[in-house]
Amino acid sequence: MKTELDSLATALYVRTDDLLKASPHLAPWRPAVGIAPKLSDAELVTLAMMQAVLGFTSEARWLRHVRAHLQHLFPYVPEQPGYNKRLRKAADLLRRVTRTLAVDTSVWSDDVWIVDSTPVECGRSRETVKRSDLAGWAEYGYCASHSRFFWGLRLHLVCTLQGLPIGFALTGAKADERETLLDLLAAEDDLVARRPGQTLIGDKNYFGRAFERELAEQGIRLLRPTRKGEPERSGTPLFKPLRQIIESVNESLKGQLDLEHHRGRTPGGVITRVMQRILALTAAIWHNDQTGQPVLRSLTTYDH
Repeated sequence: MKTELDSLATALYVRTDDLLKASPHLAPWRPAVGIAPKLSDAELVTLAMMQAVLGFTSEARWLRHVRAHLQHLFPYVPEQPGYNKRLRKAADLLRRVTRTLAVDTSVWSDDVWIVDSTPVECGRSRETVKRSDLAGWAEYGYCASHSRFFWGLRLHLVCTLQGLPIGFALTGAKADERETLLDLLAAEDDLVARRPGQTLIGDKNYFGRAFERELAEQGIRLLRPTRKGEPERSGTPLFKPLRQIIESVNESLKGQLDLEHHRGRTPGGVITRVMQRILALTAAIWHNDQTGQPVLRSLTTYDH
């Protein structure tokens, strides 16, 4: 609905503008002397979020749509090269805004997390693989849920039962999910330190005595399916219904937010486009939470 999308855009713009006024160092660097941008950083963040929500994978098509239908929100719309350049420079700002919104929700402190990884395909032809600037980071991997090989990256995501992103990482397709999770938690140790007795739900790939011992030392209880040859694990009957939640989050990222059609061609481009989608998911949950609506994992409420 247009009214709901406008409300989300306005709320995000105001929150981002307030954040940048309180912490101007979060804005992308620009020379002290020069022409001031006609599109503010808060408008840029809002524009990036709306592009992801409305499913525009082409920046040129998106900016044409803005000029035709959204000029009541964005009086000035940059050309595609300028938009692309500013967006890539604002990747860290997108991350900061995403975390600010997440912390500002009532579900940020939930004591149950879900962890999983999902493919981020970056190319299919041999020529693309040979010439891509992503070579060396992107690599061949296997997606068990779709029974296919792919060339690209993996998005590792930790979220709440309501689908709110808590932490994430982008790695090569073959990166060990357990090591990535431990690195992610180590990078922000205060996330766990403030939540004694946290429960973490993962799939069968999150196994191993040493791995579970490291989690236990951080006060995290791991809930995962029983692997072949293992005795029945506690909490197994609860796993299947809870496990479906992470699948719905991945479906939001892939289906509604077109994660697999990100069109990133460089490391910076892929990171920015993934950040746009995580921001969009977080912003929708944050806005629903702030306005007293159900915290939805689906973004269909804001579809045009």
